[in-house]
Amino acid sequence: MNSVSPFHIAIPVHNLNECRKFYGEILECEEGRSSDHWVDFNLFGHQLVIHYKPQAEEGLHTNPVDGKNVPVPHYGVVLPWEDFKPFSKRLKSKGVEFIIEPYIRFEGEVGEQATMFFLDPAGNALEFKAFKDIDQLFAN
Repeated sequence: MNSVSPFHIAIPVHNLNECRKFYGEILECEEGRSSDHWVDFNLFGHQLVIHYKPQAEEGLHTNPVDGKNVPVPHYGVVLPWEDFKPFSKRLKSKGVEFIIEPYIRFEGEVGEQATMFFLDPAGNALEFKAFKDIDQLFAN
């Protein structure tokens, strides 16, 4: 497969209005269709739908990766390399608190990538990353 197709992801949120503001104003996602229980967003060309669901009691689970606690589950987008740093700076300027601050993994190696993790207001974990060479996205 040579082309990339948009994906669709639906996530639960217990605070529809707070998350609507976060995805619209903080992440600057264009809003699409909506109802009293869900909102569509354009997340870098992909369809993200936030659906109301009462708050769960489950806490954040993490797995160790590179000496850091990576939240599981998480979702996000692979950005172009040149967009990663400006995007992370924009998030910092808007007061986003990172679970894992932006950093470079595998520097100078196959699969070199920039990555960062943070939570939305409902506690959903997001990872945004960028590969120095996008052709190494699935490299071993």
